Amino acid sequence: MSKLDLLGKGHPFIIGMVHCRPLPGSPRYEGDMQKIIQLAVEDAITLEKAGVDALIVENMGDDPFLIELETAQSTAMAAVAMAVRQSVSLPIGIDAAMNDYRCAISIAQAIGGEFVRIPVFVDTVHYSGVGIIPPCASQAVRYRKDLGAEHIRIFADIQVKHTTVVMPNISLEDSARAAQDSGADALIVTGTRIGQETPIEIIERVKKVVGLPVLAGSGVNTGNVREQMKIADGAIIGSGLKEGGVLTNPISYELTKALTDELR
Repeated sequence: MSKLDLLGKGHPFIIGMVHCRPLPGSPRYEGDMQKIIQLAVEDAITLEKAGVDALIVENMGDDPFLIELETAQSTAMAAVAMAVRQSVSLPIGIDAAMNDYRCAISIAQAIGGEFVRIPVFVDTVHYSGVGIIPPCASQAVRYRKDLGAEHIRIFADIQVKHTTVVMPNISLEDSARAAQDSGADALIVTGTRIGQETPIEIIERVKKVVGLPVLAGSGVNTGNVREQMKIADGAIIGSGLKEGGVLTNPISYELTKALTDELR
């Protein structure tokens, strides 16, 4: 990566989430694009000042999600991501929820981002309000190559939170091996929903069967970050860094600084 090799073996890393407010084209869009950009930039600057290692820009406010973003959403997300890119010096990733790998990789390439998060990489899952979401690994790695963007790392969820795996006989280990074989650069494991702690035993199970970095993708906080990072290579934290732990609130400098201090 151009600014920090997040996949190095040096120390566990913390990735903070920059959650966009509802974007144009979303049901709850409030009509003020400049405010969306401003709030995202403020959160990014707070995260950097508090000592996180990287950021992910995500269109979290667009729930209920589509599998692929509409043109208005993806264009707005690119504008937000570029503003964030210009405001901080941290590595930046893109997560175009629910599973728009084309949008995520394209924006990352356009803004000079370093990685993308792809929630449904090798599993076929059911997501409430959306339906069946098929895996996209083969398309995503080809699209990345076609764009000349192979320097952009793929952080792939396996059996991602808020979904049900359509083929329940497929184990977590099976999904982990498949994601590694399909070109993921790092794997993300989570609890079953936002804010729920990722079970340590799940992280251990995945690390036993792959040679990739494994990240805890939910529920990391000041109370468990040391324990989690004894096993995981990094963590992605959203609601745990928000004021009052509320997903729609701004990032709390105090919470974030306490967490990074606790880890280091």
